[in-house]
Amino acid sequence: MNNFIFSRKNIHIDRGDGVYLYTPDGTAYLDLGASYACVPVGHNHPDVISSIQNQLEKLSYVQGSFPVTIRDDFHEKLIEISPGDIQNIWLCNSGTEANEAAIKFARHATKRSQIISTKQAFHGRTLGALSATWKPTYKKGFGPLTPDFDFATFGDVESLVDTISEETAAVIVEPIQGEGGVNLPPPGYLQEVRKITEEVGAAMILDEIQTGLGRTGSFWTCNQDNIVPDILTSAKGLANGLPIGATFCKDWIANDPGNHGGTFSGGPVICAAGNATIDVIQRENLSNNASKLGSYIIKELEGAIGDQTRDIRGSGLLIGIQVKHGSGPILNKLASNHGILALPAGKTVVRLLPPLTIDKTHAEDFISAITQILEETS
Repeated sequence: MNNFIFSRKNIHIDRGDGVYLYTPDGTAYLDLGASYACVPVGHNHPDVISSIQNQLEKLSYVQGSFPVTIRDDFHEKLIEISPGDIQNIWLCNSGTEANEAAIKFARHATKRSQIISTKQAFHGRTLGALSATWKPTYKKGFGPLTPDFDFATFGDVESLVDTISEETAAVIVEPIQGEGGVNLPPPGYLQEVRKITEEVGAAMILDEIQTGLGRTGSFWTCNQDNIVPDILTSAKGLANGLPIGATFCKDWIANDPGNHGGTFSGGPVICAAGNATIDVIQRENLSNNASKLGSYIIKELEGAIGDQTRDIRGSGLLIGIQVKHGSGPILNKLASNHGILALPAGKTVVRLLPPLTIDKTHAEDFISAITQILEETS
């Protein structure tokens, strides 16, 4: 079978329920990766399924130029949860599309071309977003990429100062680098990025595709830093597994965004799923659950396996465990010996991005499993 892009894992998934995935023979796996944070309220949440079914019975799709109540409701909900005074939302189908739109909007609004990203960043795989992505492996064979992209060191204010200028259209940054290794910036870094971009008239693009929707303990990570970017991008779990992306823009960006479009932007069924997903996150206070359980996991791991790792870091339920040897064998043993699915973040980091609905028992199961594996391999 030609898979073209994805390498095939040896676990065939048949269905999902809550925080578990099941094979056709009924074997259960505790899903602590949530397909890279795409199902924040768990697999097949009944409220999301009901909302999708109800919308399908009325209208599966109509192009975005036609007003549709469910899309209008979703826009209003997104505005309500937007950080600060952001009132403008562009809907699309993925995180890379959201970042592509952000780059285009920033260039058009500023009439400048330079985009500054950060080393170790990941912003997507289409040509514009790929140009803002650091890892050479992702870029190999796809050049020439979009010009006028430069990179500053993540977390280093002086590096940004040395790179930015009055010709900079935007600085795009993740509040926490997920794919790059679950890298947290030093305190105050994002506030400094906000200040520096304002001083030169550049847009600050905050990529919250992996960190948003309650994952790090607040609905958006920028809420914790008391900053409002000019553009914020979201995707992954925004419709709990259905394809979606959103680009949030301040007025000065939205007033001059240029000509941008997309056939499937804001499809009614996707908007229905998004409405239900946000409702569940808010009603069940999943941001608080992420904060409490994330702190518990990190504390317990530090006590149990601190000497067998290089670092344990994260915020809320975005956690990276940097091991002394490769992460691959550990991930394989978690799955085969303990029925737990987690993710890599580079070659030496085990990454947790579970549904925000996990409880303490699930956390304890993981802590026990990885402790045992590391003791066996130390």
